[in-house]
Amino acid sequence: MNQQTTVQVHSPTRHFGVLLSPTPRGARLARLLAVEWMRDQEVPYGVTDSVTQVVAELAANAATHGRVAGRSFRLVLLSRPGVLRVEVTDTRGEKLPRARPAGVEGESGRGLLLVGALADRWGVESGPVPRKTVWAELDLPPH
Repeated sequence: MNQQTTVQVHSPTRHFGVLLSPTPRGARLARLLAVEWMRDQEVPYGVTDSVTQVVAELAANAATHGRVAGRSFRLVLLSRPGVLRVEVTDTRGEKLPRARPAGVEGESGRGLLLVGALADRWGVESGPVPRKTVWAELDLPPH
């Protein structure tokens, strides 16, 4: 008799990704979907609040400053041991984000100051043309 064995490989990395319209509605949906995914992944409450705010800021930036008519932005959430990473990719690679220095007045840049305060690390990766990805990582508490 021939027996088959199914082997499942458990990956410590969990991820979620979705394309969204570069509109205020798409940015709001990014935040709501992130909250649901984190709830399913049992991300600790304090981290969930910070990640939700980071997603809200990065998605709003993609919808406002990274908007190109007819092109979506992508939200990706990656969870691996000790770290949760947020990535927001848009198609305005030539328009790199900059945090406004503290104390400087202006119309934009405050959201990235908040991202910098909430995230343990953040940055921007260019490409492939015409895209850029703004990412932020938050360290997770040990189980």
